[in-house]
Amino acid sequence: MDRTRPLARRRLLAVGTAVLLAVPGITALSSAARAADADLARNGGFESGLDGWTCTAGSGASVNSPVHSGSSALKATPAGSDNAQCAQTVTVKPDSQYTLAGYVRGSYVYLGASGTGTTDVSTWTQSAPDWQHLTSTFRTGASTTKVTIYTHGWYGTGAYYADDVSLTGPGVDAGQPPAAPTGLKAGTVTSSSVPLSWSAVSGATGYAIYRDGAKVQTATGTSATVSGLAPSTAYSFQVAAVNDAGESARSAAVTATTSAGSSGSTDLPAHALVGYLHASFANGAGYTRMADVPDSWDVIDLAFGEPTSTTSGDIRFTRCPVTECPSVESDADFKAAIKAKQAAGKKVLISIGGQNGQVQLTTTAARDTFVSSVSKIIDTYGLDGLDIDFEGHSLSLDASDTNFRSPTTPVIVNLISALKTLKAKYGTKFVLTMAPETFFVQLGYQYYGTGKWGGQDPRAGAYLPVIYALRDDLTLLHVQDYNSGSIMGLDNQYHSMGGADFHIAMTDMLLTGFPVAGDANNVFPPLRPDQIAIGMPATTNAGNGYVSPAEVNKTLDCLTRKTNCGSYATHGTWPALRGLMTWSVNWDRFANREFSKNFDGYFG
Repeated sequence: MDRTRPLARRRLLAVGTAVLLAVPGITALSSAARAADADLARNGGFESGLDGWTCTAGSGASVNSPVHSGSSALKATPAGSDNAQCAQTVTVKPDSQYTLAGYVRGSYVYLGASGTGTTDVSTWTQSAPDWQHLTSTFRTGASTTKVTIYTHGWYGTGAYYADDVSLTGPGVDAGQPPAAPTGLKAGTVTSSSVPLSWSAVSGATGYAIYRDGAKVQTATGTSATVSGLAPSTAYSFQVAAVNDAGESARSAAVTATTSAGSSGSTDLPAHALVGYLHASFANGAGYTRMADVPDSWDVIDLAFGEPTSTTSGDIRFTRCPVTECPSVESDADFKAAIKAKQAAGKKVLISIGGQNGQVQLTTTAARDTFVSSVSKIIDTYGLDGLDIDFEGHSLSLDASDTNFRSPTTPVIVNLISALKTLKAKYGTKFVLTMAPETFFVQLGYQYYGTGKWGGQDPRAGAYLPVIYALRDDLTLLHVQDYNSGSIMGLDNQYHSMGGADFHIAMTDMLLTGFPVAGDANNVFPPLRPDQIAIGMPATTNAGNGYVSPAEVNKTLDCLTRKTNCGSYATHGTWPALRGLMTWSVNWDRFANREFSKNFDGYFG
């Protein structure tokens, strides 16, 4: 949050820039396929969505127009450092001739095959305003049994389309699907996850996990953890074994019930309003005494606790001096007002960071100092918990840190450890919230850290491992849907601030989950709706991305009732969505309480 410039905060921009690669190109005309040949491509017409295909960075989608034939085609959208490649691996015969063909539309569209064991092939078109037929032939190597066929565009160009992709050549007898797995059992559950294990199946190359009859993920080994579950809820699980011939029958079902969790014991109302109170500074919105904070606010975040230096971990909370805030109350009155708010059911937290408070816990010593200094603030003022508002360069990922489920970067690992320690110290009623920017969360759908080839901003998606590690302890996540660049949603379209659409798309990502950096095998699981509040600026003065009360209400209508959704199609309806967060209590008061009055009116 911006304490020094009320009109805008610094906007974080990705610095990853694609390196222009030499264009591969071996184009050949195919001969007629022999009568015994078969089309080995799976779902080449995309009539079954993206079944069989994997697209980088979540770039691909099945669309109904334009199409070359049938009712569907592929649409994929390249980004600055992603060429939107969609690929599948096909089983082939060694030392055999194959013809790859397909229809494409757009600029700089490629169709190719890799892993052939001889010379990999790629054909492309510079410009195809209408459907253009591409074809290429290759011979497999003496020991080649699998090849990867793909289509892609070019970095930073517009969307391209592909349809009727085929790989014609000698088929392979895939044999029989494996037997159904046995021995399925559940391990120790949490409030949001269930670990599963089962016996290995001979001939299986992988396994499909089903939850309540729907396939939810895959595994290569004999165990998996299903995440993103609701607390105190019973689920039924089954597993099927998979090989090139197909999928086995499903195993016998096992039922597991998630635990109650700890975040449900903080006594928040069903729909809560969260606001930041300028407690250590004034800026253009003026100072608001704690006793004068309206009853509309259910969670009051004191802005801000800041470190003595970036890497010290020593957090200090200094109240606004009388020279800057002439109406500031005494410490005794401030503490008394906090107690009065708490007696009325409100939660008062210390928010750490903000725009100016860069915090990097690079060492275990800094971690321990963070815990002790934050504890001192909480104890001194009798607070209910902690809000993490790390911005700027506080969090980033080392180049080797590529898995959000098991981070290795010291500033990430130490922050997780510190927050778990604080939660354990203060118990189940401790309120833990986070206020990351979209750059650190939803951008992770496209980019994570420096990326496979390096060159990306290491801060991209850097909050994801922290949120994931603390998801069972996290009371609220309220991403700042403001001062943001355009972000790609789950519809693979870019969404920009200024209307309900942006808030709907960004929130849908948190409630649905998403593949990190487009990796379908590395999915960030959804959070519970009661853990989500949507972050918005209270006025045009508070930050870029202000929307009118009418647009706020459209957002809430769509997410909680699935009405007034506009062009974006959500992946669910969440009447238990916790509420809204705003920057700030002071700016809302400055604008005659437009934001808080609208919230009160909406939720009654």
